[in-house]
Amino acid sequence: MPVTDVTTDAEALTMTLVAEFAAPVERVFAAFTDPRQLERFWGPPGYPATFAEFDFAVGGHANYYMTSPKGERFGGAWQFLAIDAPNGFEVLDEFADDDGQPIEGMPASRMVFHFEPTESGTRLTNTSHLNSATALEQILAMGAAEGSRMAMDQLDRVLQGLREYAQGKGTRTEILDDQHVRITRLVEGPIDLVWRAYHEPELLKRWLLGPDGWEMTVCEVEPWVGGRYRYAWAPVGDTEGQPFGFDGETLVLEAPRRAATTEHMTGTDYPTTLNDLNLYEEDGATLVTTLVEYPDRATRDMVLATGMTDGMEASYARLEGLIADQRLTA
Repeated sequence: MPVTDVTTDAEALTMTLVAEFAAPVERVFAAFTDPRQLERFWGPPGYPATFAEFDFAVGGHANYYMTSPKGERFGGAWQFLAIDAPNGFEVLDEFADDDGQPIEGMPASRMVFHFEPTESGTRLTNTSHLNSATALEQILAMGAAEGSRMAMDQLDRVLQGLREYAQGKGTRTEILDDQHVRITRLVEGPIDLVWRAYHEPELLKRWLLGPDGWEMTVCEVEPWVGGRYRYAWAPVGDTEGQPFGFDGETLVLEAPRRAATTEHMTGTDYPTTLNDLNLYEEDGATLVTTLVEYPDRATRDMVLATGMTDGMEASYARLEGLIADQRLTA
């Protein structure tokens, strides 16, 4: 993980994050000053940022919001105070409303980004200066330290490029904490086709089957926020296993890049999980990232023990084959 340290200083009223990246200073600086690249890592998993304005000049402003898997929006605003390309820049960082205006009573900080070369690449030192002990305590209580760590730990995939980051590694499952698991798979194919494959029933039935020997017997999708879905599978022929299914509701739908849904095993009293699907295309390939939120660690471990990753890899390989054969048409 890139982040090596996150510290707070109650006397200096600061929170400082240090991270190491295997890329030159100019490349890391570019990632922090291009809003399209920033959107891929600014915000912890499950809370991706959208920059609606980005005027990178002294006195200029940037406005953004982060959207939770439940559709909640949390706004922020930067005013650029100083720029020393490519060594760093400084902003006034504030919580903002839907119009990009600072929210009264919320803490503001002077945030300094400093990039310095190392033997292996670049060291980032990001220091937030608060104006009171109360403000520092407030942002820490909101999870700023852990949120910043998780956000910066996503930057490697941006700096490397998708194919270097993910190609040939298959489906990868990463445990982020007791409740969150991140699953990634690079699919050779454009984002529009991958999005359709996730949302059109006739296409879902062709690839979302898990290991060989299963068929999708129910595939019902209401493609809108608040819409319901229901999937069911059953073994075919001599395949062992019992039929099962999932149902849930769509909470966020931003075609063709994001869909967040609840997931419940049909006909059981098992707890409901939250699945946050994100797609990103680069050079004709699409990185599929699913952040799964479990109610607790026990449920997380129970699900992972089912061999979920292997089943997903079989499905993704089938999807990739359909795209390669140009058979992904309704």
